[in-house]
Amino acid sequence: MSNVIIKTPDEVALMRTAGQLLASVFAALDNVISEGMTTLDIDSFVEDYIVNKLSARPASKGQYGYQYVLNASVNDVVCHGVPAATAKLKAGDIVNIDITLEKNGYIADSSKMYEIGQVSPLARQLVATSYQCMWAGIRTVKPGATLGDVGYAISRLARQHGYSVVRDYCGHGIGREMHEAPEVLHYGSKGEGLVLKEGMVFTIEPMINQGTHKTKLKKDGWTVITRDKKLSSQWEHTVAVTKEGYDVLTLREEECQK
Repeated sequence: MSNVIIKTPDEVALMRTAGQLLASVFAALDNVISEGMTTLDIDSFVEDYIVNKLSARPASKGQYGYQYVLNASVNDVVCHGVPAATAKLKAGDIVNIDITLEKNGYIADSSKMYEIGQVSPLARQLVATSYQCMWAGIRTVKPGATLGDVGYAISRLARQHGYSVVRDYCGHGIGREMHEAPEVLHYGSKGEGLVLKEGMVFTIEPMINQGTHKTKLKKDGWTVITRDKKLSSQWEHTVAVTKEGYDVLTLREEECQK
């Protein structure tokens, strides 16, 4: 695909800087997010941290007319959950917090699941498996692999655990713009699709559902929910294709690449 922007080593380094700043936002949020907070409280905390602590820009705010700095997707919300003062977190909830950050002209994008209080074993299993699905996709990334390889690895693992993969939303190229080519589907066939090359940077962000993969857009025009109201879980990292494999630019301190 000729419209995929290949990043130079210097550009990847700038994106890694943005990615590590974003990782620090999650580290700060880890100590704050709790039962009783509203998703609007979380949004306010994150905006203050990005702007005043990191001297960076929350890249989602203002894009496509969106008013907030993050998405907060609770329970059956698949993605793009809008922060609200009425959305109070309660024990048993699972919530995806999806944040973007721009520094020195380059954007990083990542999301993390949080379990609020004591969650059910089924919810915990979904959260853990969706994390494994993301990493199954990431570990296929290397020059010469295809995006079909990435999607196949994710969907195969999800199916093995009895889950479905959302097809309506996908990962994306990223750099100076939030959404660049290519689209990164989280399902596919081995050997098919775009051949990966060193310097490509994109997100891998599978949305894994307990029930059907089908989704529904709510009347607010943003919030996407599962059609059957069952739980959904998502994790996301920004990933660069390197000479020998991959580099997770948004890697958090509690994680390790294997």
